[in-house]
Amino acid sequence: MTGDIAAAQTIGSATAATDEVPAAKTIDSATTATDDIPAAKTIGSVTAVAGDIADPADLDRLYDAVRARGKGLDIVFANAAAGSFASLEETTAEHFDQVFGTNVRGTLFTVQKALPLLNKGASVILTSSVRADDGLEAFGTYSASKAAIRSYARTWANELKGRGIRVNVISPGTIDTPVLEKAVGADKVDEARASFAARVPLGRMGTPREVADAVVFLASEQSSFILGANIYVDGGEKQF
Repeated sequence: MTGDIAAAQTIGSATAATDEVPAAKTIDSATTATDDIPAAKTIGSVTAVAGDIADPADLDRLYDAVRARGKGLDIVFANAAAGSFASLEETTAEHFDQVFGTNVRGTLFTVQKALPLLNKGASVILTSSVRADDGLEAFGTYSASKAAIRSYARTWANELKGRGIRVNVISPGTIDTPVLEKAVGADKVDEARASFAARVPLGRMGTPREVADAVVFLASEQSSFILGANIYVDGGEKQF
């Protein structure tokens, strides 16, 4: 599905809008001007930095803003994503570079550049996907990129445990975001929702808030004994 950056932004905004974690919240969007980030208007005290996760210079600007606050980072949620359908035959270098540039390179350097700012006991949460576990036709590049995120999380959890930093992953399933209507059109969105819901054991699509709640849990002290884990937020989609 195209527009995965917008879907990631919806989940990111839902996470930032929760009030369970008393932390500075920084929003990173590849396509949205700061004034158009909804959560930046509703959270309260927030520093919003718009940029491209795949651009090291933009990441430097982001972390310069964090550094200026002088408090370091307790939480990093690397959530930006890109994806579109392309079969093996249709995959181009440009398609591969876009997907892996955002999902893998972007996530790698988001976390790497945060390292000097991470406080002891910080939590790093990465976003993978249930698509990393299946062979959805014509979605191989996206699926492979999300499998790479899962692999990175295991390694980074091992590398950073000595600093008391926990690295974990969430893998959302079929989540109802505005991207769906944009992808299929307003006249077909109800039919699409019903089709997606039929594949989920709980009989419905998930919500951005449900994904956000899992992120908040991993960011909190309630998950202090969870390290290198992958939490599915999928209504049982990949469990049965």
